[in-house]
Amino acid sequence: MRLPTYAGMLEDYRLVGEALEVRAPAVPLTRTAFAAAHVVSDPLAERDPWVGRPAVDWENTLKFRCWLWDQGLDLAEAMDTAQRGMGVDWPTARELIERTMRAAKAHPLRPRVACGAGTDHVELSELRDDDTLIAAYSHQMEAIEAAGGQVIIMASRAFPAMRADIDTYARVYGRLIEQAAEPVILHWLGDAFDPMLAGYWGAGDVSSATDAVLAIIAANPLKIDGIKVSLLDQAHEEGLRARLPEGVRLYTGDDFNYADLIAGSSGQYSHALLGIFAAIAPAASQALEALAKDDVETYHALLAPTVPLSREIFKAPTQFYKAGIAFLAWLNGAQDHFIMPAGFQSAREITHYAEVFRLADQARLLTRPDLAMERMQTLLRLHGIG
Repeated sequence: MRLPTYAGMLEDYRLVGEALEVRAPAVPLTRTAFAAAHVVSDPLAERDPWVGRPAVDWENTLKFRCWLWDQGLDLAEAMDTAQRGMGVDWPTARELIERTMRAAKAHPLRPRVACGAGTDHVELSELRDDDTLIAAYSHQMEAIEAAGGQVIIMASRAFPAMRADIDTYARVYGRLIEQAAEPVILHWLGDAFDPMLAGYWGAGDVSSATDAVLAIIAANPLKIDGIKVSLLDQAHEEGLRARLPEGVRLYTGDDFNYADLIAGSSGQYSHALLGIFAAIAPAASQALEALAKDDVETYHALLAPTVPLSREIFKAPTQFYKAGIAFLAWLNGAQDHFIMPAGFQSAREITHYAEVFRLADQARLLTRPDLAMERMQTLLRLHGIG
């Protein structure tokens, strides 16, 4: 087929990759790997997509999660990958969590599921002090715990909006961690993913912010499973990882440098909580299997080709990466359409989707090549490319 390029031209492209088999790992994995999954829309039921509550295709949304679990991956549910705050509201997220937890309990592998608790059911203007923040977070944390999920305390836009200082973060997070039934995962999402989170942890620079979050962790080490870090800065993550108390994990959210961070060095490594793992599940699962067998060469051989794909999907403006995740799910038959909550599929251009198609093929991730070709051609025709 002829695919558009960033040079504004059309170039012939022929598939080159031999698709990876979709299978479970043969050995227990030595890294915890949460894949953050997206939500599949129901386009026939959707009404007023920019302003109303999204219509969800629950059958295919849950089928996609089972597909991840079947490959030995755990799940991060109702995170920003699921368009929290960008098309998916809290009532939908709550139903998603409850449905997912029921499916997880019935799955033969009994996967771990960690769920995002935020403050997005309350208007920013109403979140103005410790008490309102704690009440908002507590409402969602209680719903997650009632469903049987592990709590991820998501970064909230309310802190920067109210210009919270370091002490405010410490007080609010301290209360939330203390009242959680089980150890929680903290969440540091950089402003590349959400510009409204600039200055998180009450500090203007990354070094001071790091000290602030480490102080929160040091005050509550037994109630913190780990911290998910998405700053797209490998050196910073490695430095933070080395300073964590024993038993507190670093979950990488770095969709640019995950291969090296998970492999680690000098006995230190990151676990994973990644949106890209939902898109590259066969490669991720089999690479982690190889790592568990101490086969580092195969690990890198499987993951290295996925890194250019991930960098393309997560290119600036990074917050639009969700479109690439859903696009690959459509190409591989995990959903019958390329429609997203709030019409989010329009967030990226056709040249981006063409490049994602090429790179997914080269990473051996077009698991149904004939279907992927057919659907890519459909999208091209929609954009006037015959």
